[in-house]
Amino acid sequence: MPFSDYKTALVTGASSGIGAAVVERLRRENIEVHAVARSAEALQQLAARTGCVAHVIDVTDRQAMAELTRRVEFDILVNNAGVDRPKKFLEADEGDIDLIVDVNLRAVLHICRLVVPGMVARDRGHVINISSIAGAYNFGGNSSYHATKAGVSMLSNQLRIDAFGKRVRVTEICPGRVATDIFNHVHGDDPSIRERFIDGFELPQAADIADAIAFAIAAPVAVNIGHMEITPTLQVMGGLQTAKPQPAAKPDRSEEPSP
Repeated sequence: MPFSDYKTALVTGASSGIGAAVVERLRRENIEVHAVARSAEALQQLAARTGCVAHVIDVTDRQAMAELTRRVEFDILVNNAGVDRPKKFLEADEGDIDLIVDVNLRAVLHICRLVVPGMVARDRGHVINISSIAGAYNFGGNSSYHATKAGVSMLSNQLRIDAFGKRVRVTEICPGRVATDIFNHVHGDDPSIRERFIDGFELPQAADIADAIAFAIAAPVAVNIGHMEITPTLQVMGGLQTAKPQPAAKPDRSEEPSP
């Protein structure tokens, strides 16, 4: 369905990175974009720059999201908000798991619950779910994050089944490494983080992801671009590793009391 058939969009995680780039790209198509994020200052700057409608809302705030979706009928939904707490699962923290699940998966489910039925009723709409290559490939990182992104991937497939027979399209965008400030949000605001993840690499920009999303939206109504995996040319996923068994650690008996 061409852009001219869509009037309104909801973009979460809109204050920076991919989210902000998507807002800018959709505004160039004269879409009324409602930008949702927690950062008031960044949203105000984005609104001044693009003319979007800013909403300072945490996506886990179901009441606030419900109120917004009751007031506005959205033709385009971009679920972009996400968090990560990189840590081996054997060292996982209870609070980190809850946060990752709440933002990356539970909020996406609830926002789709609030928005997609209206799209089905109007026979018009496009859902864009930003997942990750972490939802399909295994690599060192955070198992909780991988699990939630895999959930978003399966949700994207299932939404097409639930909306079958209506002109509601669903596109899953799976980025690899992209040159955004997410690495500083995740690993800490330190120059060494940029050197580790961005400097010297040839990486897609946030605007490249936004252009890919625009391509999917602009396709004819008879075309659903269901899955797009977007990675740097110089990045590959996967890899085989084999380890020899390690002997179990022997208990330290030096401090045991004498019989």
